[in-house]
Amino acid sequence: MKIIDGKKISNEVLDEIKVLVGHRVKNNLKIPHLAAVLVGDEGPSQTYVNSKIKACKRVGFQSSLFKFDKSISENKLINEIQKININDNIDGFIVQLPLPVKINQEKILNKVNPDKDVDGFHPLNYGKMALGIETFLPATPAGIIELIQRSNIDLKSKKCLVIGRSQIVGRPISILLSQNKIFGNATVTVAHSKSDNLKELCLDSDVIISAIGIPEFIKGEMIKTGSTIIDVGISRVNDNSSVKGYKIIGDVDFKSVSDKVGYITPVPGGVGPMTIAMLLKNTLKACSLKD
Repeated sequence: MKIIDGKKISNEVLDEIKVLVGHRVKNNLKIPHLAAVLVGDEGPSQTYVNSKIKACKRVGFQSSLFKFDKSISENKLINEIQKININDNIDGFIVQLPLPVKINQEKILNKVNPDKDVDGFHPLNYGKMALGIETFLPATPAGIIELIQRSNIDLKSKKCLVIGRSQIVGRPISILLSQNKIFGNATVTVAHSKSDNLKELCLDSDVIISAIGIPEFIKGEMIKTGSTIIDVGISRVNDNSSVKGYKIIGDVDFKSVSDKVGYITPVPGGVGPMTIAMLLKNTLKACSLKD
């Protein structure tokens, strides 16, 4: 078994970005600026945004946080997003999800300027991705691709099972892995909550990318020996032995699969760190496109 160390690889990506930012400074070019829109005070969302701000500081980016009370109206939030859209100093920004239930999430994401959409969620960028046109890739799928490439995992003609069909992870990664590109050319199957033969699909797969959010759902008996497992799931479960009172685990029962897999991402420390690294990579790209 080989652990795909997402923390290590994300640090490599961030170091590369830092070097490029240094070159921009020496050449009197604009320093990339990433902003985040946060609605409400949910703990996990705040923690994630703080991690992005910390990463920006590390690589030499400017960063801004636009924080609003959860009572903000949809129209008011749209107005605030429009202000960021026309702010030339900000190169890219993200709207931290989830939003309050009273706000139409899709409507809000559609208001983001596609040229600043470093999350890759705007329909224009999503459509370009599906067509194989250069664009901002959604950060988590882009991070998965980076992990695969830097671990020298060849997916050509491999059977790849994506469990989950969300717009954020499942659907885009299934598109990317099937494309005729150096990191793709896999034979991709998408499974979801309505799939009734999941165990058989898993056993027939060379690569499994799981993003269903069910703690330790995938057991050792469900996977083929030597397969590659990318665990995107993040679940918080009670743990009285922990100071925090909980622990973070993934979709995969690490203990039962570890003796069978060829490659596997841990949780935490696998896909998670890559999401932030790729968000910053998209921001650098957005800034560079304006040079």
